[in-house]
Amino acid sequence: MWRREFLASMAGPFLAGKGTILVHEHVMVDFAGAGEIRPGRYDPEEVFRVAVPKLEEVKNLGCVRLLECTPQFIGRDAGLMKRLADHTGIDIWTNTGIYGAGNHKYVPGFARVESASQLAERFIAEFERGVDGVKPRFIKTGVNKGPLGALDRKLVRAAAIASRETGLTVASHTGDGAAALQELEIVDSEGVDLSKFVWVHAQNERDHAVHEKAARSGAWVEFDGIGEKSAGWHLDCVRLMARKGLLDKTLISQDSGWYHVGEPGGGGYRGYTYIYTDFLPRLEKAWIPQLMRESPVRAFGG
Repeated sequence: MWRREFLASMAGPFLAGKGTILVHEHVMVDFAGAGEIRPGRYDPEEVFRVAVPKLEEVKNLGCVRLLECTPQFIGRDAGLMKRLADHTGIDIWTNTGIYGAGNHKYVPGFARVESASQLAERFIAEFERGVDGVKPRFIKTGVNKGPLGALDRKLVRAAAIASRETGLTVASHTGDGAAALQELEIVDSEGVDLSKFVWVHAQNERDHAVHEKAARSGAWVEFDGIGEKSAGWHLDCVRLMARKGLLDKTLISQDSGWYHVGEPGGGGYRGYTYIYTDFLPRLEKAWIPQLMRESPVRAFGG
């Protein structure tokens, strides 16, 4: 009953108003590796059929925008995302960048030999020309746990250079707090305001002092992966940030979805509704506009 009452109470300001934003979700992923990615590994029609009801389900709860965080060489399909956006009415954003986490399995050969500046030029070109006719709206990168190796540092530097030239925000899958603090140093060294950097997967760092340090530097601290098993820890993280007066540097999302290329029917595609039906009702109601609309817009733009 309490969930239904909560959702009904949200209908006025959100469903009939500006709506809510999910800053870190996926529609499709392909974990084959950069050397195996090629056209024809999946049927776009099947992905469309599987994804539409999941997207429509969360739209009915007030979601108006979803940042699709699947990077190039892990299954990014900007054209398919545009088709899904046009069909469902949800604004689905795609990205540019190279992802180095996963021990560099998804780093293509050219990214291993080119300089940070050369890689940045690739990201800038995608921003200017579009990806399959779709302009990327943020830069997605990723690094392993700290201390960062040379390749991870180069990818972050490339993302920072591209951010400086395009104004796009960098969202970085980050292995731990040590890696996050190194990333902030790199971004800052390139003259990029740290408000253009999002520490993705900050929930994996158990030391709240590191969360606080990153947020006070100006960066965004994103607690994603919210689900039934993790909700208690995620609640602790958000409440800590609120107590420290840092809710306005906090982002939340689920890292959910995922049509898995290579698995029958796309495998176990998790929907996007848990944050609405089970997580938000456990927070202070006054925090929700900040977390679900105001901060996403400030972090990534309108």
